Amino acid sequence: MVDADRLQLRNADGLTEAEFLARYEPGQYERPSLTVDMLLFTIEESALKLLLVKRKDHPYMGCWAFPGGFVGIRESVEEAMYRELKEETNVDRVYMEQLYTWGDVNRDPRMRVVSVSYMALAPKTALRPSAGDDAQEVAWFTVEKRPLLDYDGEGLKNEAYLLSLTSEDGSVKIAYIVTERKRKNGVLNIADTHLELFPGTTQRLAFDHQKAVNLALERLKNKVNYTPIAFNLMPEEFTLSQLQRVYETLLGKPLYKANFRKKVLPMVMETEKKTENVKHRPSQFYRFNPDYKED
Repeated sequence: MVDADRLQLRNADGLTEAEFLARYEPGQYERPSLTVDMLLFTIEESALKLLLVKRKDHPYMGCWAFPGGFVGIRESVEEAMYRELKEETNVDRVYMEQLYTWGDVNRDPRMRVVSVSYMALAPKTALRPSAGDDAQEVAWFTVEKRPLLDYDGEGLKNEAYLLSLTSEDGSVKIAYIVTERKRKNGVLNIADTHLELFPGTTQRLAFDHQKAVNLALERLKNKVNYTPIAFNLMPEEFTLSQLQRVYETLLGKPLYKANFRKKVLPMVMETEKKTENVKHRPSQFYRFNPDYKED
């Protein structure tokens, strides 16, 4: 239906769209506030790292959280994300994708807040984060998730993991137990995920940010298998050994060299450079192949 025809339609009260909008009262419905959060990941020395800011004010003052903030009434969600990332950490020009929308009723003690989280990836050398006005401090945290084979939280045998975040200087350690209970959703098996602070942990992430960290790790682990997303963590030029270590970090397991190279060779192209001043045979430098097409 063309716009001219649509605008002439009348509803049950006999109103055209223009007449309806002229009488419409936006305040008749309560509206939640909208925020954006950014999970910015990098890799350094085979460790996956996440950028966090220490909150300067209530709520959760003194807790670590993602860079982020409220969406302005005249900006898009993506525009707000880039603005907040720049304001709070002085970082911009990074790869990012939308991760999830968090809408639990009581996730923010101030009011009803819905948050759209984004995931960003960049090589460490491209980042120079610094704390903005809303952040007391900004720091990199090493993120790990490993199985907890002996944990039995409520007498139930479920899949359990330890999700840990440790600051680079080791002064801040935050840990959660992640349990997954399988259930049927139609013909599919899905997991209900529950997170609780690890016993003895004295610090925590603000709001429900632990859920986003856990989801982002799963997203990365899945996408690295069928997309070239890992190349966003690489410098412009790299060796295949360096690339393999990044893949192994994201997947959490060692990879067979021959199989790995067969998989990634279509994604890369040789440069004219090789490693220098090394004791072993010089390694070839590569770069991402811009003509690579995903299957």
